[in-house]
Amino acid sequence: MLRASSTFIVIAMLMGCTGTPAQTSAPTETVLGDATNESSTESPLIEPNLENTISPNGYTIQEYPVPAGSHPHDVAPAPDGTVWYTAQHSGELGRLDPATGETHHIPLGPGSSPHGVIVGPDGAPWITDSGLNAIVRVDPQTEDVQTFPLPADGGYTNLNTAVFDRDGLLWFTGQSGIYGRLDPSTGNLEVFSAPRGRGPYGI
Repeated sequence: MLRASSTFIVIAMLMGCTGTPAQTSAPTETVLGDATNESSTESPLIEPNLENTISPNGYTIQEYPVPAGSHPHDVAPAPDGTVWYTAQHSGELGRLDPATGETHHIPLGPGSSPHGVIVGPDGAPWITDSGLNAIVRVDPQTEDVQTFPLPADGGYTNLNTAVFDRDGLLWFTGQSGIYGRLDPSTGNLEVFSAPRGRGPYGI
């Protein structure tokens, strides 16, 4: 399980449980306070928490501080074992190496406020950016940022978390009352009115 809080990325791993963990309550966590790294978007090299918290249902929980002010929202595991996360307050995409605790941030552009992040069929992180009112792709090797803006005449849509379908199309929602799809192969982006108006959150 991956989870983001305002100051930590939390990773929980099942450790030799018997029975069905899903029948118990969610893993507990201990929040230790804000990370302090005001001068850089790179966090210092951190020894991962070796004194792990063990929850009653058998999960081992590790906490990894992120740069102060990041406010991570969504997380997604990358194919290479690192973890992508959206740094919503700083307008960046973060990358955590759980082996070292090191983080690295990639700026997404002026006005960015990224919400969701998922890894696409191409192995790249895809972001729903409510600040940019756009879908954003980041190349995991070059860190090049590619932006697919929603139609300007549609106004602010408050984008949430997207999903790829089996044909490779990216579907997304906006709480303003829209859903849409992007074809990465052509860049064609379509937006539709949600059947019940305002409120759709995630897909």
